[in-house]
Amino acid sequence: MRNVAIAAGLLASAALSLPALANDDLAKLIKDPKQWVIQTGDYANTRYSKLDEITKENVKKLQVSWTFSTGVLRGHEGAPLVVGDLMYVHTPFPNNVYALDLNDGGKIVWRYEPKQDPSVIPVMCCDTVNRGLAYADGIIFLHQADTTLVALDAKSGQKKWSVVNGDPKKGETNTATVLPVKDKVIVGISGGEFGIRGSVTAYNIADGKLAWRGYSMGPDSDTLIDPNKTMELGKPVGENSSLKTWEGDQWKQGGGSTWGWYSYDPKLNLMYYGSGNPSTWNPKQRPGDNKWSMTIWARDVDTGAAKWVYQMTPHDEWDYDGINEMILTDQKVDGKDQPLLTHFDRNGFGYTLNRETGALLVAEKYDPVVNWATKVDMDKSSKTYGRPLVVAKYSTEQNGEDVNSQGICPAALGTKDQQPAAYSPDTELFYVPTNHVCMDYEPFRVSYTAGQPYVGATLSMYPAPNSHGGMGNFIAWDGKKGKIVWSNKEQFSVWSGALATAGGVVFYGTLEGYLKAVDAKTGKELYKFKTPSGIIGNVMTYEHKGKQYVAVLSGVGGWAGIGLAAGLTNSTDGLGAVGGYAALSQYTALGGQLTVFSLPQS
Repeated sequence: MRNVAIAAGLLASAALSLPALANDDLAKLIKDPKQWVIQTGDYANTRYSKLDEITKENVKKLQVSWTFSTGVLRGHEGAPLVVGDLMYVHTPFPNNVYALDLNDGGKIVWRYEPKQDPSVIPVMCCDTVNRGLAYADGIIFLHQADTTLVALDAKSGQKKWSVVNGDPKKGETNTATVLPVKDKVIVGISGGEFGIRGSVTAYNIADGKLAWRGYSMGPDSDTLIDPNKTMELGKPVGENSSLKTWEGDQWKQGGGSTWGWYSYDPKLNLMYYGSGNPSTWNPKQRPGDNKWSMTIWARDVDTGAAKWVYQMTPHDEWDYDGINEMILTDQKVDGKDQPLLTHFDRNGFGYTLNRETGALLVAEKYDPVVNWATKVDMDKSSKTYGRPLVVAKYSTEQNGEDVNSQGICPAALGTKDQQPAAYSPDTELFYVPTNHVCMDYEPFRVSYTAGQPYVGATLSMYPAPNSHGGMGNFIAWDGKKGKIVWSNKEQFSVWSGALATAGGVVFYGTLEGYLKAVDAKTGKELYKFKTPSGIIGNVMTYEHKGKQYVAVLSGVGGWAGIGLAAGLTNSTDGLGAVGGYAALSQYTALGGQLTVFSLPQS
């Protein structure tokens, strides 16, 4: 296995000789299943590992190999990275970073402890989470809560450069990881609940200088949309396609934050991501489709130019944030090999598109209780082609301000939030952690003040009625057919990222704190172990000295666990999550720990 010094040297050489292809070696590292060098497992966001020492037959023998306390409470999202013989672990705010020597029992090689103004904490939504570090060219990238992007020497932890991406005083914060690709590192921004205007920004890996920035809404010059070349559902979007869907200057506080996951297709040179909800949550205050919030974007990574867009929830009325991951696969559809993109949206629909053209192939509910829309119109000759057909009873727009619309499914946290799904090429199935939660939603008028909450709705959440009584399911999904293959019931939402492996095992964590292993084909539970705190981190795997390990961060929090994480007790606090997940406090408590598992020595 390569050590960090060798990897850093190779990457540095590549950067000097071929700046446009600076991450060829990163791409090679990604293909090495012994390492886990990117949060999503690979550029395609499949979260699949070719490691197969742990199988359906022996996974029941898993045991704890070693642990590491992060020393921080609140919600622990994301996962550690493994590059060579070093593991890199991050924490929620204050976003400490640890480099651990896998050859020396996890000895701390270096630590980075940023000094951030704690005033950023109340501006963060929801919880002080961070979805992890990134690696490229011998650099560890940390995007801090206060939007400072830091480049740290992977071997020593010394800061090479830093740049500030936003302004917390305006409500701009960060909770996401970043995407290192070619000679750039691409970052997003959080703050949709504070009336920010979302964007993605590319900085040069070499020196941190701004390369390009594309906004979620505004004039074409800001969104990097070409009115004649940028397509939606096969047609050019036209001039100022965003401005036409906002009243006056509302787009300047339009939301559309970009705090989710990013994927990349090297052949097409396109990156894919989703933009979030429009601001405010009161739809009466922002007439129009509010483009391009709630949108899947395909952008050229060199220039930021938008090739195609698809808006999933025009004029959002429920906070169905569109930021969830885009998983890239190549599969046969209608007898033809197609480059696919699969996305499990908060709105409860699982979408499959052609990632080269943006053509919509599948849009089906991945939880049967979804009721706010009957379906997505798939009739290409229809005026509403590609749009969800909204049920009037659950339309907070039609019901009006100060009216409590009841029984809407899913709740604002969606049928799935950011917790990433996995895909196995062995089964051609997606493994999806889901929320089985509904809500009551009452919008009210709110005024905009920079840096202050700009929500405009009161929510309450509860388990889906007339169902299994729990608040989550872990499902296997056929993305070509748009069908659930199997579904495992869970007491609470599954807020952990999934991992699929060549051993035929799929791993995920639960809010009570269990790491679970299930059969990839049948969903049969094969193993579970309760970690010290609820799991909202993402399961990863690596190999060291010929042995496969599985690791996960535990530390309850996130939106679902915000009551525990922030000590909130009012049922409508946490944008309605506190009441919905009140029982969680009976099953777990705060903590921050990495737990690493392996098979016993034979």
